[in-house]
Order: sequence, then C-alpha cells, then structure tokens
Amino acid sequence: MNTGSEKYLALSGGIGGAKLALGLQHCLDKSQLSIVANTGDDFEHLGLAISPDIDTLLYTLADLNNQELGWGRRDESWNFAEASKQIGLDTWFSLGDRDLAIHLYRSQRLREGANLSQIVEELCNRFKIQANIIPMSDSPVRTMVDTNIGTLPFQEYFVKNRCKPIVSEIRFDGIEKARPAQAFLECLDDSNLSAIIICPSNPFLSVNPILSLPSLKEKIKAVGKPVIVVSPIVQGNSIKGPTAKLMQELNLECSVETIANLYKDISSAIVIDNTDKSAINDIKSTGLEILSANIVMNSLQDKIGLANEVIDFSRSL
Repeated sequence: MNTGSEKYLALSGGIGGAKLALGLQHCLDKSQLSIVANTGDDFEHLGLAISPDIDTLLYTLADLNNQELGWGRRDESWNFAEASKQIGLDTWFSLGDRDLAIHLYRSQRLREGANLSQIVEELCNRFKIQANIIPMSDSPVRTMVDTNIGTLPFQEYFVKNRCKPIVSEIRFDGIEKARPAQAFLECLDDSNLSAIIICPSNPFLSVNPILSLPSLKEKIKAVGKPVIVVSPIVQGNSIKGPTAKLMQELNLECSVETIANLYKDISSAIVIDNTDKSAINDIKSTGLEILSANIVMNSLQDKIGLANEVIDFSRSL
C-alpha cells in the first residue's frame, strides 16, 4: 500500500486499461488515484446512452465484471435481449438484464441535466469504488473508422462487424469543440501529482481520443511529471483486441519499438514485457526510460504486481 501525498493519474480504455486500473486501485488510496476513461466509444442504442469504456472500469473496479466474456456484468441474464429480438429490435449490440440498469440510469440522469462526470461520480459512490473515475470529456466525442466498406461509427466497426473491415483512418467527431472534463484538468493542475500512467490500451481507439482533446498534450507536457506508457504489445502481438490488426492496416510494424515511437512526444518512459528485452537498445534511441516487467495480467496478483512496479518506476524517474 502506498500512502502519503502522492497522486497518480491513469488514462484508460477497454479491458487492458481496466486490468491495470484494478491493480492500481489495490495499491493506492482513493485520494491518490484518478482514472480518465475514453468516451470516444460512447453511442446511443435503442434510445439509451451507452459508455462502454466507463462501464468496463466501473464493473472491473467494483468486482462486478464478467470475466468469462471480458465485458459486461457477472452473472448476467439475457431476457431483455431475447425479447428485443423477438419483436424485431436491433440487437447487434447485446444488452444484458443487469447491464441494462446502468444505461437506464445514465440516460435518465442526462435527461435531467446532469453531465457525464456527475453521473460517473454517482455510480462510483453507489458501487463503493475506491478510485476516482473521470470521463475524458463531458462533451460528446465519437470515434469514426474509415474502412474498405465505408465510414463506420466505432461500435459498428468493433461489435457489429467484429473488427473485420480494413481500416484506413480513424477520426474523432466533435473533438475540436470538446474540452477535458473539469476533474481531469484539476488532476493535471494538482501539485501532488506524481505521474501520469497510460494504461495498456489500444493506442488508436482508446488512448488517442483522450490525447486528441484540444491542447491536452501541451497541458500534460507542462505538468513536468513522468508520463509512463505501458505497452499493449507483447512479442509482436496485441495482448487484447485489434491493436495488432490495426497497426498492420495502418502500415506500422507491430512491435514495442513502434509503441515507443507513437508515444515518445508525450511520454518519458515505457514499460515493456520481460519477453521483449531484446528491443531495449532500439527503444533507447527514442530517449525513453525503460522498465521490463510481466505486463500480461492474467491474475489479480499480476495486476497488483505490475501496478506496484509502475509506481516504483515512476519514483525513480
């Protein structure tokens, strides 16, 4: 357990990000840990406001996540989905009965005038989560994917089409007018902030929407604290999701060296897997400090162990 005035800010999206966030939650007090969630994946489905990356964090940190599926809530049932299909509703995005409650709550609160940050804080309190989850922005940002079958909203690419289309470009609609959530900015301005951790999330679909917020990279650089990226690539493949496929389609080598180059303008250090130690000399040319560790988090102890190593690494920078 780390105590004292140290504070840490993590940027997260998807399952990989939530895994490290869970480890960090076990190592830090609530007052020390804030996690900014990607909201580029957010969309409306059947009239409901859906925030997949936020909900993955909520369920994971509240120990409610469905570990078999990798998404959604544990002990889920599918009566609503089956009834929806029976009457001809669009069911390509599955909504479980338990999962449905959070979407109804969020949609109702938005109609009442609450912003996304307020809603997430309320849910964190209801679930007794020991970390601060912050949406990257309270303004709508929507990830759009240009593919060989046309431009697709992210969820249609990711879920409906199972990432099969070939990607040529990724854009973020609304990013020019969006602003970082107030709590996000307050974290960056906090004199006790010790480090910013970029979780092992998809660089293009999960992290880039956050970093593309206007002037955010400049704000992060101005903080003057270590920015540590944890690689989502191990031995030339992605730990989870379509990162490797996307890198190939965007004409990028799928390697930890590429990850280092993608983040070298914003980060000061990178954590790579022990099995990628042969890449250390090449990564050194980027100017990043390097830590090798076990970054494949299969167990809770793996998550806690990596979190502790990242925290200790930040103190050495």
